[in-house]
Amino acid sequence: MTYRSIYLAFLIWLFSFPLQAQVIKSNYRQGITAQTEQWQVHDFIFQAKPKTSENPFDVTFGAIYTGPDGDKMDVPGFFDGNNQWVSRFSASKSGAWTFETYSTRPELSGLRGSIMVKENTRPNQKGAVLIDNKNPQAFVYEDGSSHFILAFELDWLFALDYHNPKHIPRTEKILDDIAANGFNHVVMNVFAYDVGWKIADNVPEEYFFGRPNYGIFEGGNQTPDFNKLNLALFQHLDRVFLAMQQRGLDAHLMIYVWNKKVNWPDMYSKADNLYFDYVISRYQAFNNIIWDISKEALDYGRCDIPYLHERISRVRSKDAFKRLVTVHDYEYNSRHEDKVDFVSIQSWRPNLYSLMLQGRQFHSKPVVNIEHGGYEQGPYVSFLGNYTNAETCLERTYECVFAGVYGSYYWQDAAWNIVIWDALEEKHDFNSPRYDYYKHLAGLFKKYNFNEFKPSVPKLTTNDKGGNDNLATNGFGLYDDKGKYLMLIPKETERTNVIIPRPESGKIIVSWMNPFTGEFRDKGEMNWSGWMEMISPWQYEMSILMIENKK
Repeated sequence: MTYRSIYLAFLIWLFSFPLQAQVIKSNYRQGITAQTEQWQVHDFIFQAKPKTSENPFDVTFGAIYTGPDGDKMDVPGFFDGNNQWVSRFSASKSGAWTFETYSTRPELSGLRGSIMVKENTRPNQKGAVLIDNKNPQAFVYEDGSSHFILAFELDWLFALDYHNPKHIPRTEKILDDIAANGFNHVVMNVFAYDVGWKIADNVPEEYFFGRPNYGIFEGGNQTPDFNKLNLALFQHLDRVFLAMQQRGLDAHLMIYVWNKKVNWPDMYSKADNLYFDYVISRYQAFNNIIWDISKEALDYGRCDIPYLHERISRVRSKDAFKRLVTVHDYEYNSRHEDKVDFVSIQSWRPNLYSLMLQGRQFHSKPVVNIEHGGYEQGPYVSFLGNYTNAETCLERTYECVFAGVYGSYYWQDAAWNIVIWDALEEKHDFNSPRYDYYKHLAGLFKKYNFNEFKPSVPKLTTNDKGGNDNLATNGFGLYDDKGKYLMLIPKETERTNVIIPRPESGKIIVSWMNPFTGEFRDKGEMNWSGWMEMISPWQYEMSILMIENKK
């Protein structure tokens, strides 16, 4: 099959399921009873006329939801303009729920209703991302299935269809391409204004999204009115998060970013808290949300550790759904692992595998290398980093994964203010980005459950005749304690000699995978020995060796 036919097949599969708007909206009336499904967002809309002397963003509003087992959730609401306040809710448990509102406005307080939650019927919905109880260094979905995070950086996703009030075709196009190629985790900003480095000066207007004529607050980024949020931005982000949720994509939301020329209010100020609290209140009901306090948080002299402590504490106190929290800053995470749910690392070093292996050994939580220095080249030059070759970028992601941590992908013409949202279309006269490489990586860990594997930690010597320290004379190994071994064989390797414990049957089953094409080669059954020479079918290319003990 050609890539185009595979992609079309994916779209047919995707749209065979209902992609209707997943936010159900109900105008409140006394004694209202609504219906929804697990993890489906439901908005209860309340009307209250404004007071001329009152800033509606200063009004406290929320609701206490009580579940079928008696558990209570204090869910903050938010002002949505046009005299409307919204209580936004989703439930992970099916059954009958009730709610009662509270507010500093008497007419918004003490209002009651109920919502019947049915079991989920939508195939792409698996619930929130959680830490795996069986393996605290891995992720699962709320339904218990493994979640092999494969991240795609798309900072300006918020901007692609901001000015289109009816549809979001650009957003949907790039999200379809991302999902079709195995990515499931999108790293994005709430808002960014512009980059601080020089980019190509010939970027077509339809692909340039820097310096937007709006901002987080009314008045735009240049002259913000810090008393009033730009509700159009936050309403548009509802559409973006819905589109991501429909496609099974995590929204890794960086609440702050210091190096994208955003006119931020002062730390701890009323405006700062207004913005931060509003983001948490408005989006916490989306089960695909993951909070990231700030990209490169301690760089650029903008904030300090006490501020990050306070912001994390603020999330914990206001997020009734307990979504995962991290900080895109290893200086912070390395000192305060106890504050975050998973550790984000940014490492560009050439000895990436060794460093990621150390990171996994040092931490007891999942580790994500959220930026490994690989920025695949595109037709319009942006930030170059240290590695721009598509194959090198892929190799670095594999090195992260085979060290037992999660990896990420950056394409220069999608990661920042240049976003070629239809990059895979045949109309272009440039080489398409190699999103397809990552589809094969995702496919490998559909075949094998990443959560069940751990990396071998090689000794300095190769003279090991058993155990899981070395596994082979070279390459990077994963094993699962059930007789399965995965080995990343670098392109420099002519051959490798496998050293694994003897299976009871005395036989193993061997196969290979080409990470660039996704091709599998079955080498069949062979007798075990203490020193087994293996030669890749794609010698002098990175390849994956897979060995299973024959039972």
